[in-house]
Amino acid sequence: MNTPHPLLAIEHLSFGYPQRPLFQDWSARVEPGVTLVRGGDGAGKTTLLRLLAGALAPQRGDLRLNGLRLADQPATWREQVFWVDPRADGCDGLTPGECLAQVAQRHRGFEPGLAADLVEGLTLTPHMGKRLDMLSTGSRRKVWLAAAFASGAALTLLDDPLAALDRPSVAFVTALLQEASAHPTRAWLVTGYEALADVALAGTLDLGG
Repeated sequence: MNTPHPLLAIEHLSFGYPQRPLFQDWSARVEPGVTLVRGGDGAGKTTLLRLLAGALAPQRGDLRLNGLRLADQPATWREQVFWVDPRADGCDGLTPGECLAQVAQRHRGFEPGLAADLVEGLTLTPHMGKRLDMLSTGSRRKVWLAAAFASGAALTLLDDPLAALDRPSVAFVTALLQEASAHPTRAWLVTGYEALADVALAGTLDLGG
């Protein structure tokens, strides 16, 4: 259900790469719960998340989160948004516990007790003493998923969250998203090619492609 003031408002966004325009005067609104960002390869799904995270600057347009403009207070914006590029290597030399501690420093709403439950639920306990560069792709992604769901962020950005996960972890993350779908004040943007089974969506941002 649309409200007069959505949790996230994207207004007249324009952004593209040389020879590859992606968004042209594009607007959307995101309500609490889970929203699917759908599109084919090259449609701009990951780019949109990076724009919303403040990792890329729009060429034109306005982004508002709970009334806060990204352009006005970028540092405060980033405290309210969780985003980690799962391909990034900035934490390769750290253990999962050290990575979670860094996330806790950035997000005031971080829930340590929930993080511990997520570590167990994602079967990360045997890997907590290892560096991230020693882990498989699936285990690395689990670390960031645990951080995401424990962050307490108003807006959580998840790029293809089920990729490279084993079947029990797919079921576990799907259940977390099912629970997130009913949250009254937080939003999760999830990229994918199609809707997640059994997860009620607050909306869909269809980028085509």
